Amino acid sequence: MSEKTMLPSRFIFCVMLISMFLLVLSSLFLLQFSTPSFIPRSVLELIHVNNASLNLMSNLKREKIILPTYASEDSRFQSQRLRESDCQASDSSQKTNSVGQQIKMASDPTRALLRVFMYDLPPEFHFGLLGWKGRVNQTWPDVDNPKNIPRYPGGLNLQHSMEYWLTLDLLSSKTSKICHPCTAIRVQDSSQADVIFVPFFSSLSYNRHSKLQGEEKASVNKMLQDRLVKFLMGRKEWRRSGGKDHLIVAHHPNSLLDARKKLGSAMLVLADFGRYPIELANIKKDIIAPYRHLVGTIPRAKSASYEERSTLVYFQGAIYRKDGGAIRQELYYLLKDEKDVHFTFGSIGGNGINHASHGMALSKFCLNIAGDTPSSNRLFDAIVSHCVPVIISDEIELPFEDVLDYSEFSLFVHSSDAVKKGYLLNLLRSIKREEWTKMWERLKEITHHFEYQYPSRPGDAVNMIWQQVAHKISTTRFNLHRNNRYQRSHLRAKTN
Repeated sequence: MSEKTMLPSRFIFCVMLISMFLLVLSSLFLLQFSTPSFIPRSVLELIHVNNASLNLMSNLKREKIILPTYASEDSRFQSQRLRESDCQASDSSQKTNSVGQQIKMASDPTRALLRVFMYDLPPEFHFGLLGWKGRVNQTWPDVDNPKNIPRYPGGLNLQHSMEYWLTLDLLSSKTSKICHPCTAIRVQDSSQADVIFVPFFSSLSYNRHSKLQGEEKASVNKMLQDRLVKFLMGRKEWRRSGGKDHLIVAHHPNSLLDARKKLGSAMLVLADFGRYPIELANIKKDIIAPYRHLVGTIPRAKSASYEERSTLVYFQGAIYRKDGGAIRQELYYLLKDEKDVHFTFGSIGGNGINHASHGMALSKFCLNIAGDTPSSNRLFDAIVSHCVPVIISDEIELPFEDVLDYSEFSLFVHSSDAVKKGYLLNLLRSIKREEWTKMWERLKEITHHFEYQYPSRPGDAVNMIWQQVAHKISTTRFNLHRNNRYQRSHLRAKTN
């Protein structure tokens, strides 16, 4: 072969060699900055275990899965999740294992949304009411193992159990053994706290200990309230703000009945304002918390569609009520004989909860009618059943309404309109499949905001309440600072 014919062959060989080199290089480059579905993530991490840029990407992706994302949420919830993630990631004890799973750790108080000082009240004010007895001088149960935590009683007691969940959330905020969102963190120095929490299980105290026993002259419930008032009035934290930065849960409408006038300056966690004068309880300073629902939550994938819900309207509960609840009786006589309407008396006794759970899950609309007070647990049973609530209660206050638009997943009907013959059924039958399905989809998106659980999770009812407290605290602090403008000058003048 001549030298002239070999030259093009060598040239072609060199071009092919360079092309193959560039192809291999580009393939490695693509592997570094992407995770193709046909290559398992774990294999890629093993291939590039020493590659710093891939490790950085893995860390970013791991941070994204620490806190779940819910569709169509308000941007405030998204920023809150980022704050909680930042809170956890900033902790010096934060670690992740080789496959990106988060290791349980204590949260960093400096990054928390809310710093909370909680009084170490004796057990008789809280877990002692559940029959818990700790060791000598032990104030709180060990919360590291959820199986060892005293259970809250079921039935109607459970619907007013907010103080139980909030207390557990604070107790677990300082342990590294429970995964905990960094929303509210317990601090030991009250001067560093945003809010002072009073761990009195007031609803349970009323439900179980408000009646006189034997030769008692005062009930246990009243004695505990009297002792609580005396305790708080003697604390520097209460005197410092007049109690305005204190948080007290009184969710049952009859709880804290004897002490509420003396403790009314505090922020109260309530079901509604039905049995409070406006000077003691109002939306400016207090927080409306959802009832703990009694029926089970329907999983999103198993939620019955429009066609599968054979009942148009559902109501089961006490029919004869006093005060604003008298409307229930009027509606009963209007609706009881209508087709595709379930309107009957019911209670939690027997198999009542199971019947209600089944009925709501197969109904398009669930009535929430005012009873002895404007609110009831029935609204939240409807929400977790994905049964579109129909709210007939003119004085109702709703939880988290500053961030949730209830009109997206509920219907509101004035009481005066609801009792007009034919009005309610004509309204509900005019809502066609498309409009109902839109509300149903929104219900499935917001259900998690009404879940009480331990350990708490981002965006659940416990975290939502703490966020509400944070909103109120900023207003309270503003007012306190304004009131302090001249007080120190007057004190100095008196001293001099």
